[in-house]
Amino acid sequence: MAGLIKREDIDEVRQRTDIKDVVDGYVTLKSAGIGSFKGLCPFHDERSPSFHVRPQVGTYHCFGCGEGGDVISFVQKMDHTTFAETVEKLAHRINYTLRYEDGGTGPRREDVGKRQRLLDAHKVAAEFFRAQLATPGAAAARQFLEGRGFDAAAAEHFGVGYAPQGWDSLLKHLAGRGFQQEELKLTGMFSEGNRGIYDRFRGRLIWPIRDIAGETIGFGARKLYDDDQGPKYLNTPETALYKKSQVLYGIDLAKRDIARNRQLVVVEGYTDVMACHLAGITTAVATCGTAFGADHIKIARRLLSDDGTGGEVIFTFDGDEAGQKAALRAFEEDQRFIAQTFVAVEPTGADPCDLRMTRGEPAVRELISSRRPLFEFAIKATLKRFDLDTVEGRVQALRAAAPVVAQIRDPAMRPAYSRLLAGWLGVDVEDVLRAVSAAGKRAAEQQPPGG
Repeated sequence: MAGLIKREDIDEVRQRTDIKDVVDGYVTLKSAGIGSFKGLCPFHDERSPSFHVRPQVGTYHCFGCGEGGDVISFVQKMDHTTFAETVEKLAHRINYTLRYEDGGTGPRREDVGKRQRLLDAHKVAAEFFRAQLATPGAAAARQFLEGRGFDAAAAEHFGVGYAPQGWDSLLKHLAGRGFQQEELKLTGMFSEGNRGIYDRFRGRLIWPIRDIAGETIGFGARKLYDDDQGPKYLNTPETALYKKSQVLYGIDLAKRDIARNRQLVVVEGYTDVMACHLAGITTAVATCGTAFGADHIKIARRLLSDDGTGGEVIFTFDGDEAGQKAALRAFEEDQRFIAQTFVAVEPTGADPCDLRMTRGEPAVRELISSRRPLFEFAIKATLKRFDLDTVEGRVQALRAAAPVVAQIRDPAMRPAYSRLLAGWLGVDVEDVLRAVSAAGKRAAEQQPPGG
């Protein structure tokens, strides 16, 4: 189990790390006199640079918004990592071995080295795929992007690439860059057969999937050719780097605006993220082949500063039955947020990418602005299953909807939604309040001890 990093090692990492070198990775700095550099602040919008870095002292300070600190706090705020994760990352950068209190251990040096090799392989692969998009063999990939309204600049912004047809294009490229087969087996970019490993992604449009720090940790690949027998979308399998329950596509591009605007928009696919960002909804992310779950929520809450002082999470779903089910699954997780949760559903079933193609970017912005509280959506979705024109239907709808209202943890919200439900059903408010109270008691009785 990991222990606390020794205080003297934290001080050593802070002292040995050149803050200017680190900040240069995020901000363009220019000399501002002896021992000082300045640039545009990454923490707020400004036109004149007021963000200053003093390498000799090891500090940064913005005279516009007041943000300031040392290299550890800077990386924490930029990458939204924990204190320990940040110190370990900076220690690896300067090749320093950390010690831990009470006999605890951190990542082993050999594991850190293996992880870095995996990251290096993904970086080289992402560059390879991007370069392939411009080749004659990638005509179908470019046609797919153009057909959905994405030009070369959009592809470059999101790092979209192309995996050539054939069995070993990427394998040969990475082998030529010094990577061994045993290393490559661990990346998830290759499959294994009787004759050894071969490219997992072949003849497909490729999206790099990056972590919150912007490191490529996996890929999503879309089928382009009719003779491809694989699934429509093929993702990297679980690896030491890629855990789909913890990955949000687009988080590297969206993190700053999520933190700044205290808004997170969850869409369903890679092209939806692209469409949202290009339409100005730069807080959009997508899950990668899995439902939005508890681990995703931890990441989101950290970015949103989800402490009860504001913020909103907006889920977008198709208007079809599958979209309704996805929204109700999201409602089950909703209570983990303190921020307000909403759902935005396009009545015709169009997703953000479709909307942008057919009705332009304003339609994407309108979809997000038309959001409704997730509580309201979940209740109304439940009512749709019943015939409210009959007494029997209204009674059945009340029985089904009362447990949904009872799930609302905010005691001030429950009576408000009970009154709304009474209005939608055309029944007495007292009847609804009794049904909600009874549903809450039944749920409490079914909870395991300590649940």
